[in-house]
Amino acid sequence: MKLIAIMLVVIAALNGLEWLLRNLLALRVWRAQFHLSDDYPLTCEDWPTLSVVLPARNEEGNIGPCLRSLLEQDYPGLEIVVVDDRSTDRTGEIISDLAEGDDRLRLVRIEELSDGWCGKNHAMQRGIEQTTGEWILMHDADCRQVCPRTLKLAVQHALDTQADMLSLLPEHHLGGFWEDYLQPICSGVLMIWFRPDRVNDVGRTTAFANGMFMLMRREAYDAIGTHEAVKSSLIEDMDMARRVKGCGMTLRVAPSTDLFRVRMYTTLSQIHRGWVRIFVGSFQTLGGLAKALAVLVGRGVTPTVMCAVGWIMATSGVAPQAWWRSLAAVGTFSLAAQLIMTARYYKHLKSRWYYGLTYPLGCAMVAAMLVRAMVKLRPGGTILWRGTRYCIRNA
Repeated sequence: MKLIAIMLVVIAALNGLEWLLRNLLALRVWRAQFHLSDDYPLTCEDWPTLSVVLPARNEEGNIGPCLRSLLEQDYPGLEIVVVDDRSTDRTGEIISDLAEGDDRLRLVRIEELSDGWCGKNHAMQRGIEQTTGEWILMHDADCRQVCPRTLKLAVQHALDTQADMLSLLPEHHLGGFWEDYLQPICSGVLMIWFRPDRVNDVGRTTAFANGMFMLMRREAYDAIGTHEAVKSSLIEDMDMARRVKGCGMTLRVAPSTDLFRVRMYTTLSQIHRGWVRIFVGSFQTLGGLAKALAVLVGRGVTPTVMCAVGWIMATSGVAPQAWWRSLAAVGTFSLAAQLIMTARYYKHLKSRWYYGLTYPLGCAMVAAMLVRAMVKLRPGGTILWRGTRYCIRNA
């Protein structure tokens, strides 16, 4: 029993040290990380032509504000192609009404999904076929541009970094309890494995992209095989990013500040289904998901477990008392360091800071999503997404 107690004290101490270091280094790391913002210098004198392509399926609540924010962009020679992908609501009507008042906007309608294609990829392929821009921006309907210079800033940064593909990370609009509570943890899981500095390192194979805002040179898009090459992918942004790096081209990812916002999901069921799909496509294999699960549980739940075990054993009079009291003390310190850090993290993401004080419970909920993603990877596993059921072909 003494050996077990000593081992647990060592584990709790190492975990507490990690959370302490995170608290000490977090502010420096957050400040040092590059964010594309409105003060980025615009030096381009001859802007390349740009085509924005946006797929929309039953997006009547999003499509109007999204398109109006794009039409307010000051980018010269802009064309916007919106693909109404088999919508059964007023999406097509709203797009058509806006297109009548602005010749930069065109509507493409799709009535059927071709065999072997995921709906979004099929819509993007058909939309991009209708464009002529030197650069292509793939954009989602649930995004809102909050700065009229976003497109100029993105193209300028892509030119400055000689990127073949640039993906911007949005600011999240968190409008409900479950969004506020779970979105930061889910996003954090991805950022542990797909940090922008690793993605931007040409010497690493780490690849990541955010499908809400993906800017690509047309030559790069053609070189990776267009959407035809990822037609069955449920996470086409990640697969396209992997192809860009695999072809030796330059991939860049950058967080953004006050440029554009997104509200991904509004209910707990949407969050669960959406992030299970994202986790499946991002980690791809049982091994990848297992590693993500182990890190999440190890970092997120260990302080609570060690603190609880220490106090239970110490107050129960179990020998050796000195070591159990040590575990209780070290576990309490570790848990306090974790909760301070997670409260700061939630505040940094403009969520409610006090949700970070129940971080271990949130970790357990996100862990359940990762387990669900692992179940989806079984042979014959399927995912229902936007009214269509898809087979996970990489199972």
